[in-house]
Amino acid sequence: MVRPFQLGLIFMLAVLFARADDLALRVVIVANADDPESVKLAEYYAAKRAIPAANIIALKMPTSEAVTWRQFVDTVFNPLQAELVRRQWIDAIGMNLSDGVGRKKYVIAGHKISYLVVCRGVPLKVVHDPLQPAEVVPAATNPAFKTNAASVDGEFALAALSNPPLIAFVPNPLFNNEHPAALQLNQIIKVSRLDGPTFADARHLVDQALEAESAGLIGRSYVDIGGPHAAGDRWLEAAAKQLAALGFDGDVDRGGGSMPGWARCDAPALYFGWYAGALNGPFAQPGFKFPPGAVALHIHSYSADTLRSTTLGWVGPLVARGVTATFGNVTEPYLELTHQPQLVLKALARGDTLGDAAAYAVPVYSWQAMAVGDPLYRPFKIPFDQQWARRDRLRPEQRPYVVLRQMRALDAAGQREAAIWAGLGAQQQGFNLAVALAIADLQRAAGDEAGIRTTLEGVTKLRSFTATEAPLAVMIAQKLVGLGDAKAALGVWLRVLGERATSKELRVQWLPLAQAAARAAPDARQEQRWGAEYAALTAPPPPAPVAKTPEK
Repeated sequence: MVRPFQLGLIFMLAVLFARADDLALRVVIVANADDPESVKLAEYYAAKRAIPAANIIALKMPTSEAVTWRQFVDTVFNPLQAELVRRQWIDAIGMNLSDGVGRKKYVIAGHKISYLVVCRGVPLKVVHDPLQPAEVVPAATNPAFKTNAASVDGEFALAALSNPPLIAFVPNPLFNNEHPAALQLNQIIKVSRLDGPTFADARHLVDQALEAESAGLIGRSYVDIGGPHAAGDRWLEAAAKQLAALGFDGDVDRGGGSMPGWARCDAPALYFGWYAGALNGPFAQPGFKFPPGAVALHIHSYSADTLRSTTLGWVGPLVARGVTATFGNVTEPYLELTHQPQLVLKALARGDTLGDAAAYAVPVYSWQAMAVGDPLYRPFKIPFDQQWARRDRLRPEQRPYVVLRQMRALDAAGQREAAIWAGLGAQQQGFNLAVALAIADLQRAAGDEAGIRTTLEGVTKLRSFTATEAPLAVMIAQKLVGLGDAKAALGVWLRVLGERATSKELRVQWLPLAQAAARAAPDARQEQRWGAEYAALTAPPPPAPVAKTPEK
């Protein structure tokens, strides 16, 4: 029976949590005391977010990403839980009992933690141990769930829950829950990780979040639909609709497979897609970088198998390329039990922090999922009208993408002419490929072919293109060919393909298009050169020499 004083305590805790406006004061940071960079990262984050230094918990633990259950319980989970109880972050009374794997048992009333931040150097995952006891839990009736492999962060999330099972998973009471009760909030600790291939990459997560919060999330959106399961495609279709409603200029790829390397991917502030085993497409092109504040989620079973690589999986490589927030799985989660992109976006767009959005979008804990980034980060802290009003104070590379969003808003409101003039006015400050393409599309919708020619002619004055600009230049070259100006298109192609950094993958895709422009120009000599290069790049490799059998 619950006594009156216990009900009063629960009520007071609920009031306390409701009035705790400063989330930073209740952030707890976990670092590995045996990894100096881990402690340094914790101190850096605390200083940047005005988190009390006393909120850092540095424990001696293994420095490897993968640990056994024995290592995890003895050197990570039990010491951390005991310290959280000792410092009264978790309201609990210890018992002289342990569960089958050695986790100390507590009578737990709740916790005061806004977010638990795990720093690079703390182990990433607990590997399956077939010798551990297999409890009888409802989820384990499915043989696929009879595993005790888990993300470390997914176990930390249940540090304030009494007696969680060892195998399978625990349903998340915050999942898709618009108004969680105080009791539900007390059961879950919201966890996020600052981690990546290098210390600098992990620190960059903090810097990028702060920069984006000061200027707002700026860039385009990309959704890559066409994976192996209908449910995932439905999630991504929902995300695409949300992005359109938010007014982001962007692309949706429904072609099946992941985005090709030659696809447009400039200023990807928001990316949601699937399903490739490792980073590929435009993200893998030389020099690719995300803009400040970018949120990216690529659904894959082993996307966070390691965070130490810049090429394996997705989470580590995305962080290495400047993403600010991302999500992944340390091993097979099964689709329905991973972070759902449309819920991540829904929560962030309404102003939630990354930490809250991650908890809202994942259906289970003590499983395989994890979130990477500053949990205090609010991508939509600055509304678009403020971005537009402050556009002259933005960096030059950011302004065009604010203009694109304004153009979309005007066109959606039935003011197409005003949208075109907004773009043309921005071009007076310097020709921008992305804005030129958007203006041309609006002019085509308005039937203004002469206007398109005038809009696109600025591309002929650019001497070179960056790796990010090249796909846009290609799109403009194709439009020029369609307008009958193959000579101008040929000039664009000469600059695009004249860049030595252009990868073989892109050259193979683009050379036939360039040949067609040269043929239409006409420039037979250039057409022949590109034809010869294409033949050389696509020729089958010579047969391997056959080893001779030695004579007897």
